Amino acid sequence: MESTWNLSISKAEEKSKAALVLLFCVFSIAFFHAPESHAQSIALRQHLDVSQPAAMSIDRLNNIYLTDRKNNVHQFNGAGQLINTYSPPRTGNIGTIEAWNAMKVMLFYDDQQKIILLDRFLNNIATIRLRDITDGLIKVATTAADERVWLFNESEFSLLKYDPRTSEIVSTTPLNLTFDRKKADIRYMREYQNMVYVVDKTTGIYVFDNLGNYKKTLPFPELSYIGFRGDELYYLAGGKLRFFNLYSFAERVYDVPPVQNYKQALVGEDLVYLLSESGLDLYEFE
Repeated sequence: MESTWNLSISKAEEKSKAALVLLFCVFSIAFFHAPESHAQSIALRQHLDVSQPAAMSIDRLNNIYLTDRKNNVHQFNGAGQLINTYSPPRTGNIGTIEAWNAMKVMLFYDDQQKIILLDRFLNNIATIRLRDITDGLIKVATTAADERVWLFNESEFSLLKYDPRTSEIVSTTPLNLTFDRKKADIRYMREYQNMVYVVDKTTGIYVFDNLGNYKKTLPFPELSYIGFRGDELYYLAGGKLRFFNLYSFAERVYDVPPVQNYKQALVGEDLVYLLSESGLDLYEFE
């Protein structure tokens, strides 16, 4: 009886993996046949000197948040004027900063396995110690629209949704049937328009709904960061800033000047913000 049950589980897993492969192929065909416009240009407007910049994020109000190697957080308005600075009382490595919800800016310290939440004035309003939540290693974290937090547990290979108000994990999604665990290299995660986008550098972007159910895979490998603007996803790749419409699959492309080795891009209301080792460059659309 046990042997029959194991055989049934094995067949179910094979069917599930086959369905995921088929979905990926169908989407890839649709994507690569979607229209792509000719590359457009952007023009440098301003350069901001920042000592050893590390990561950045943008909020709904078009403010830019930039961390440095000393883990200070610098807040700029959309025009590049410094508004505020947060200096943590202890050192640590901020692996991710997520500021889309300007009322709660998230700092994920991957080395200390903790999350600090800041208000819009960059005051510390909460600390979440992840070792109190799970025994596993949390590699990536991001905020959710319902005041909860998404966590990628690398040890257990699962997607968790945690509620800081009740100190409870409200959902757990095993990822063994969705990812190839041996090849997976999860770099970034972001919730947008009720969907959760998990960036796997080896394969592409896995998309889940806000309940943790897998939906599809976007075939964009070799990425470590993505952003969103309107109905578009954007990313840096091959010396270009690429925009991908989440619904029509149409793509538009901007050439990025080769004067710097840019590692991250943010797109605001009027400007493009490109981050390099020497600081932050502000570009205008031409």
